[in-house]
Amino acid sequence: MMLPQVMILYNEPVLPLDHPDYASERDILDIVRSVTKILSAGPYRIRKLGIGNDLELFLAELRDDRPDAVFNLFEGLADRPHTETTVAGVLEWLGIPFTGCPADTLTMARDKLRTKYMLRGAGLPTAAAIAVERLPCPKPDFPWPVIVKPANQDASVGIDQSSVVTNQAALAERVERVFDRFGGPVLVEQYIEGREFHVSVVDGRPDSHGRCPAHVLPLAEIKYKDPNLWPIYSYDAKWAEDSWEYRATPLVSPVIVPNELMDRICEVSAGAYRLLNCRDYARVDLRVNKEGQPFILEVNPNPFLTSLAMINGLAVVGLSHAQFVRDLVEAALARDPARILKARKRRRRKRTMQEAT
Repeated sequence: MMLPQVMILYNEPVLPLDHPDYASERDILDIVRSVTKILSAGPYRIRKLGIGNDLELFLAELRDDRPDAVFNLFEGLADRPHTETTVAGVLEWLGIPFTGCPADTLTMARDKLRTKYMLRGAGLPTAAAIAVERLPCPKPDFPWPVIVKPANQDASVGIDQSSVVTNQAALAERVERVFDRFGGPVLVEQYIEGREFHVSVVDGRPDSHGRCPAHVLPLAEIKYKDPNLWPIYSYDAKWAEDSWEYRATPLVSPVIVPNELMDRICEVSAGAYRLLNCRDYARVDLRVNKEGQPFILEVNPNPFLTSLAMINGLAVVGLSHAQFVRDLVEAALARDPARILKARKRRRRKRTMQEAT
């Protein structure tokens, strides 16, 4: 019997070396190497495909040698981040099963404003915010300070120490700068003072109805060590390894919090995961204020798969990262309509034979 063929799909870096966001798209190559090493040990036939600006190459590969499943690590091209959802949509159109969240989830989560509206509508806690569609920027009706973010970027692109402002003049200046670089809309959000956590959420084993419960892994916390800096996970804090801000902002995993707080974090994180129809794995970023109330900052449906938070969180609950990666492939293969049909036929034949005896 021929082993299933798995295509490892990822985005080729496209930014020049001198681009300010260059570092944010390089980590995907490390993830590809890690996943390739794990899956090459079997029981699969592996091939890799990096997608750049030529989408026709991707389509030709699917036509000429259709994989049984795709390990989807494609995060969108850095200069066209919306392509993240385009590629997932193509796979769905062609009926090729893939790991990770479906296209509609990727689309919703990329739009920070829409996600915030959905969270509010579902009664899940998130910071107050306004959307600035055009200049001039209105005055927010919530307290200072506030933080200014591009509404349609991820990986902390567009966020630095100047993103937090404490008065209307500074807000107007910052919003204009974000508009000039990224266009609108711009998200102006109430700054939540408190501890910040990365919450990894994964699918559990399917129940008797085929539904997968959402499981929250042990937490990771971003530690802010420099009191002279705004405690925010800025682009430099996340990506600029030679910077002081990066060194002063370590990610610690796992961390233990009181049971009552952990229960609240699990409730809101699993709720956000289900609300956006996440699948396989995702990450919820949140802050907890001094009263112990968590506020969801963002839902990331395509997070860093080999992060310290994910690897250590899995280890605490007794799962190896390598087995988790293989389980993702098996889950994707189980979504293949042809395989599902064959499995149903096998079960019917088995029942028929049992009834005959």
